[in-house]
Amino acid sequence: MISKLYGRYGSGVGEANTDLGQNYLVAEPSIVIELLTILRDDEKFDYCVDITAVHYPDREKQFEVIWILYSYERNERIRVKASYLDGESAPSATSIWPTANWLEREVYDMFGIHFDGHPDLKRILLPDGWKGHPLRKDYGIIQQDSEWVQINLGIESGQ
Repeated sequence: MISKLYGRYGSGVGEANTDLGQNYLVAEPSIVIELLTILRDDEKFDYCVDITAVHYPDREKQFEVIWILYSYERNERIRVKASYLDGESAPSATSIWPTANWLEREVYDMFGIHFDGHPDLKRILLPDGWKGHPLRKDYGIIQQDSEWVQINLGIESGQ
C-alpha cells in the first residue's frame, strides 16, 4: 500500500512509518483529501475513527491535523498527518465520511482550525460566544473567558 502511494504521490507523502504498532503517513496538505479518498475506496479504510490536532507553537507550521482511520476488512488502523500554518484551513472530510462532521467541529472548537467545505462549522463543546481555543498551548491552563462568565453566569470567576 505504501509503495503504491509513494508511486502515485512521490514527495507528497513525506513519511510512512509505524510507531508502537500504529501505521502513519505524513502528507502534504494539498493531497490530503485525495489521499483520504484513496484510503477509503482502494485500501478499504471505511471508518473515520477520529480527527484531532496537535499544537506545536515553536514550529513554523504550528498545527498538525491527524485523521485516524480503520479498515474493518483489514482489521488495521492508519493515521494520516498534515501540518498547517496558524490560520490556514484544512480540507473537510465530511464528503468522504459523514462522521467527520462532529469530529471537525471539535477540532475547530478546541484548536481554532477551520475546515474548508465543512457544512456547518461551529463550536460543539463550548458556548458560541467563548473566546479562545483551550487545547492550544498558548491558552493558559486556568485561563477562561471572564467576560463570557460574567455576562452569562453573573459571577466573577468560574474557578
